[in-house]
Amino acid sequence: MENKIIKLRDCVGIILARKDGKVWTGKRKLGMGVRIGEKNLWQMPQGGIDEGETPEEAAFRELKEETGSDSAIIILEIKEWLEYYLPKGLIGKALRGKYEGQRQKWFLMFFTGDDREFNLNTHKPEFEDWAWRDLESMPELVVDFKKDVYQEIVKKLSPVKEKLNT
Repeated sequence: MENKIIKLRDCVGIILARKDGKVWTGKRKLGMGVRIGEKNLWQMPQGGIDEGETPEEAAFRELKEETGSDSAIIILEIKEWLEYYLPKGLIGKALRGKYEGQRQKWFLMFFTGDDREFNLNTHKPEFEDWAWRDLESMPELVVDFKKDVYQEIVKKLSPVKEKLNT
């Protein structure tokens, strides 16, 4: 029996920002949907929405799973869902082979904790490194098929520091 591929997976994305406006970014590990030789392995935390879960609940769960910390408060939500599609060569392989892409609800969160809380050695580590960066640098650091989503986030939220002071 052949797997039916669903068009888009409902997900959340988190722009975790500290008071200076820098955002948390993680470098994807090989084998976590990353191909050998692929460039631009940096992204912000993101992940699927489980059945019965609100996008807000999913955002806090994903933040904890991917960074080891959930010390954050939601500042704002991007109203529309942002979408991306996988390149043809990844359909049926990436995203557990079930989806053609993702439909994402993004949240800007203010980090209320301490950097020592970050722990990438979770039960399913997705990142091998992390860094605080300017949001505006992210479209050039993320995989090409997510670039449009990141450009839209920059357009809506830059400069991040101004959004944190509202």
